[in-house]
Amino acid sequence: MLKIMLRTDFHFDLPKELIAQRPTEDRSASRLLTLDRLTGAYQDLKFRDFPALVGPRDLLIFNDTRVIPARVFGRKDSGGRVELLLERALSATTALAHVRASKGLKEGAVVRLAAGQTARMLGRDEELFVLEFSCDVLEFFQANGEIPLPPYIQRSAEEVDRERYQTVYARIPGAVAAPTAGLHFDAATFAALRARGVPQAFVTLHVGAGTFAPVRAEDIAAHRMHAEYVEVSESTSTAINTTRAAGGRVIAVGTTVVRSLETAANAAGPDAADTDVAETDAAGPKRIAPYRGTTRIFIKPGYIFRAVDAMVTNFHLPESTLLMLCSAFAGREALLAAYAHAVEQRYRFFSYGDAMFLS
Repeated sequence: MLKIMLRTDFHFDLPKELIAQRPTEDRSASRLLTLDRLTGAYQDLKFRDFPALVGPRDLLIFNDTRVIPARVFGRKDSGGRVELLLERALSATTALAHVRASKGLKEGAVVRLAAGQTARMLGRDEELFVLEFSCDVLEFFQANGEIPLPPYIQRSAEEVDRERYQTVYARIPGAVAAPTAGLHFDAATFAALRARGVPQAFVTLHVGAGTFAPVRAEDIAAHRMHAEYVEVSESTSTAINTTRAAGGRVIAVGTTVVRSLETAANAAGPDAADTDVAETDAAGPKRIAPYRGTTRIFIKPGYIFRAVDAMVTNFHLPESTLLMLCSAFAGREALLAAYAHAVEQRYRFFSYGDAMFLS
């Protein structure tokens, strides 16, 4: 019988001053805590040391999504102020968004936006609003929006965030939050990886604002994940299968890559992308096929990984789904022990913080 896991099983105490409010001066100047998931041993390094931990038999996989300035402000015809936070575009002119307004937003209501544009409320999709814009959604936000920094960064977005809250390899616009494990990689890191002959591949997962949504259910099995768009290409699938066949490691740079690859690995059934895999299923690694669609995969302890052998990740919020994913990969006790060490050693936490390498 599977043990019930509670949200509070993933709690840890974090001094507020360890929550990074700004990025390091240089991307690769952050620290790196390695954790061996078989032994529980950890080591304190610099992120510049990361290339020495991988080799030509490994495959590094990155998320090439690009963060868009996803927060805009407008007014209702009554004069009330409205804040729109884009979740994801549904078409060229429609989108799902979080809406903050003093008296809510009724169906049919129009929000007056910058540059004479408008957004009309068509309906609801659970906690999100379906909006129809008078223009191209992504182009409007790109021209008029501001970067929506995570809620634990206690300052307004600045011009520097447009560049630093973005990976150097960001390519496809659509995310409203950065795949933050990738923020540590810079030109020098990639040069060192090339010198070691480490191959790379890419997936796309457009990170939604729901990534910051807290787990409210006491029993984590009752939590339902938000939907995000993901694409795993044929070339990436081939690279993964070739690496596996040669006995190499598939290394995910970030939890978004983990979720992308595990979604593709589980996509044999019609509902596989919406769920996690039964904890009692003892199947091991499998071939990866291309995948394009949405995912709600919730990876928690008991999950059996099919696509990922190691991962680079940042430090995550207490009781969050991302902490649960890392616990599933490295073991809850070992991970929380490493987090306690990180607190003691004054590592920087969350989006602009330091990194871990789980292997």
